[in-house]
Amino acid sequence: MLSANELRQKYLEFFKSKGHTIIPSASLIPENDPSSLFTTAGMQPLVPFLMGEKHPAGNRIVDVQKCLRTGDIEDVGDNRHNTFFEMLGNWSLGDYFKEDAIKWSWEFLTDKKWLGLDPNRLYVTVFKGEDNIPRDEVAIRVWQEVLANSGVSNGVANEDEMIKAGIRIIPLGKDDNFWIAGATGPCGGDTEMFYDTRPEEGEINAKFSDLVNNFRLMEIWNDVFMEFLKTADGKLEKLAQQNVDTGMGMERTITVLNGYTNIFETELFVPLLDKIAELSCKKYQDNERAFRIIVDHIKAATMILGDEKGIMPSNVGAGYVLRRLIRRAVRYGKLLGIDEIFTFKIAEFVIDMYKDTYPEVKKNKEFVINQLTLEEEKFAKTLENGIKALKRIFAKAIGGIDPENLPKGMIIKDNVIRVDGNEIFHIYETYGLPPELSQEIMTEWGIRFDEQTMKESNEAFIKHQELSRTASAGMFKGGLADSSEQTTKLHTAAHLMLAALRQVLGSDVFQKGSNITSERLRFDFNFGQKMTPEQLKKVEDLANEQIAKNIPVISQEMTLDEAKKEGAMGVFEHKYGDKVKVYTIGDFSKEICGGPHVDNTGVLGHFKIQKEESSSAGVRRIKAILE
Repeated sequence: MLSANELRQKYLEFFKSKGHTIIPSASLIPENDPSSLFTTAGMQPLVPFLMGEKHPAGNRIVDVQKCLRTGDIEDVGDNRHNTFFEMLGNWSLGDYFKEDAIKWSWEFLTDKKWLGLDPNRLYVTVFKGEDNIPRDEVAIRVWQEVLANSGVSNGVANEDEMIKAGIRIIPLGKDDNFWIAGATGPCGGDTEMFYDTRPEEGEINAKFSDLVNNFRLMEIWNDVFMEFLKTADGKLEKLAQQNVDTGMGMERTITVLNGYTNIFETELFVPLLDKIAELSCKKYQDNERAFRIIVDHIKAATMILGDEKGIMPSNVGAGYVLRRLIRRAVRYGKLLGIDEIFTFKIAEFVIDMYKDTYPEVKKNKEFVINQLTLEEEKFAKTLENGIKALKRIFAKAIGGIDPENLPKGMIIKDNVIRVDGNEIFHIYETYGLPPELSQEIMTEWGIRFDEQTMKESNEAFIKHQELSRTASAGMFKGGLADSSEQTTKLHTAAHLMLAALRQVLGSDVFQKGSNITSERLRFDFNFGQKMTPEQLKKVEDLANEQIAKNIPVISQEMTLDEAKKEGAMGVFEHKYGDKVKVYTIGDFSKEICGGPHVDNTGVLGHFKIQKEESSSAGVRRIKAILE
């Protein structure tokens, strides 16, 4: 049996032996990607370096990254989907490419010194070529060589994607084997490794997708070959450097290594499931889906709250996702008969599980427990009333009948009903029952709302989110919207503005968050009162003086300790590892930073503050432009 901690250590040690520098996990809350609420993949915090920015740790790095995805939330409850997960990743930033990446993946998976998996149980997919992007013949050639050297068959599947005797390599299209984290950014074809979880069923003779869907083949590794940049207009351009982005999912790999059939049988979930059984006096085997949803969602909520940039439940953005996770877990707890406040009891197990790997979770334990308890208490008070309101809507639609007591033989066409979607949204607004949870409750009654109902409900909900977002404090923690020339200028100007603010308001002023696009910058900083017009004018003047001087922006690499000794400011120190980049602008500004900068202040133009306002208690926000 291999523990999660042993897997983490083996992975890091293996790639360290291949010349990689170990770096720590970045936050679950993205710093330079306002288009994403959470860090959804290991590559996300590294986008600037995939684009060509030099990483302080070098061009070969390895890490274990905290990740969170909610796109598959409806699939949570099966044997492999979960919301919070860890991604073991190794990275080539313009260094090695396909051949080394594939050979090292195979070595780590099959060599008895490392994981020692049976080569005969491994299958691989490659990019088959699509939309004028050619088939990855290099990956196919390397795989055929690697498999042959291990005494394993190396046949390539046809267009039918059938695996049969001799077939080990399956070419697939863009939907399966072309990877990009968001709508734009670094991307490329990939090769994925799958493990046969049930060899006792005999030789495989079936279509690849069917084998994945019935969980006989489980993905455990993905090498992405980042050759392209997808632009906002959908075009693919060649990247200046070729990168490798490798990902191995911790939960799925532990499942495979220890001979389990699903992730919930591993040490990462069993203690949590046992606690739910104790609290509910129910058996996991009789309530698998509910148990799995509860432990998955509470684990995810705990890791969000326990993050170094932990947020609170709210009605907008990442805070809303957090609220939804907690409330969905509570709802399933109620269905199991858990009437007490219980989420914090599961969280304590989660904190103990990850305290050594991610110390910030233990550090923030009190905050985690308090927030979970408060949110559960709020929801417990309103859930019953929300369900009553949902029943009233249902009854009105079908003639006064209780949905939980439908008359025997009563037929509702296709089990679908039509109601005013605004009423579903009103339940959320009044009782805190999210529209998707209302739909889920209806499904438990054997009924669902029609598409128009949910469309109207979602439109009302989105409008509400947009209004809330406008007024929401702390929404603009995302960093840079892109790496365009104008965004880069505004990012550099933000350095000047912070230095000016510290001169005008005092040296205890620090950055609390930012969001920079090509049009403007938003910048949050700690200060207890509204700035006067004179103070704002002084900040503007100081920044523009530095612009007028045409000062070079100097970049230096040094250790974090050296940077601190030199007086460099750093808000996001944790993501850089042992070495950091320090950007110096004359004797005016010195900051630890990983984003793009101009070479000289003279190209910035004229710095203009448009607005200064409150962001939250003790935090002010400036909106500024370059003219």
